[in-house]
Amino acid sequence: MPNFDDFKLAIEAMSGGKNTVLFDDMEMPSVMVPFPKMNISDIMDGGSQNVHPGFKVGGVDKDKIYVGKYQSIVLNDRAYSLPMRDPKTYVNFDQALTFCRNKGNGWSLVPYSLWCAIALWCRKNETMPRGNNNWGKDISYPHEKGIPTSYESAEADSHPGEPARCATGSGPATWIHTWMPDGIADLNGNVWEWCAGMRLKDAEIQIIPYANSMLAETNMGAQSTEWKAIKADGTLVDPGSADTLKWDWVSSKIQLTKGAITYTTDTGVGGQYKDMTLASGLSAAPELAKALLLYPDEPGGDYGGDYHWFNPVGERLPGCGGGWSNASGAGVFDVSLNSPRSNSYSDIGFRSAFCEL
Repeated sequence: MPNFDDFKLAIEAMSGGKNTVLFDDMEMPSVMVPFPKMNISDIMDGGSQNVHPGFKVGGVDKDKIYVGKYQSIVLNDRAYSLPMRDPKTYVNFDQALTFCRNKGNGWSLVPYSLWCAIALWCRKNETMPRGNNNWGKDISYPHEKGIPTSYESAEADSHPGEPARCATGSGPATWIHTWMPDGIADLNGNVWEWCAGMRLKDAEIQIIPYANSMLAETNMGAQSTEWKAIKADGTLVDPGSADTLKWDWVSSKIQLTKGAITYTTDTGVGGQYKDMTLASGLSAAPELAKALLLYPDEPGGDYGGDYHWFNPVGERLPGCGGGWSNASGAGVFDVSLNSPRSNSYSDIGFRSAFCEL
């Protein structure tokens, strides 16, 4: 096997220890960012002292979870976080999960709960990342560009190919979650990222509790009994129970409700995250819903213009961050629950994570 110890030492030295290199079951490297445990109050104004659910795995609070610095590529049926590569696309949810779990114990697809913690951290620290959300550049800062790795047509029959995907980590520091070179790259745009442990099932919000999706034995199949719904008080119950939280589409806005939904059309809809509303039957959204970006912790606040989308029919799994063509709608608070787990396109990718078990 090759020896990447010098690579590891160089990454750690250049980042001041804020990045590291982890090796999988084939002794192949991935550049990872240790993301430290946060209480909800650390990243959400008015939040409790409870540990954010993105840092609890198998009933144990984790001091840190390692996040792939880069969107994943795939070699030998395993996901790798490496710079200046074309991210893996044309990958469905189950393939993305398998490519991560193939790396060995502790490796998995980024949990949706952890993605939410990262997004809230960025907002709290005023470092909402920009990125490749407008054909190789940032929509609001067009001088910020990445290095193209693919080209697609913006206007199918009358326009030459334009930059689409960019090489991982090839953008400026403002495309990194800390606005510094030591952070997580490309959380805004480039390719949508499958995340694990959350779904809509006929508009009912369902989760794998906490970050238990990191456990290799966790079953996230369509028929798994490990999925839980959320009551209006934040408690977890079996799917289909009375008064569980759902998304509806009312007055051209996503509405959090606990009642029967009115929008049942098999068509995706969406709007800015800040504009979500509460149904009259809900006096407030539970803290868990806010911590998981199911309802804004500051309705009407500044979330970078990021959008949420959903389709209320069947099973829909989350893609986060947006793609190269989503313009101002892309961003770290951007969540799409339009896709079935089988979706596989040129703008859908993923990212690996690791925790010590």
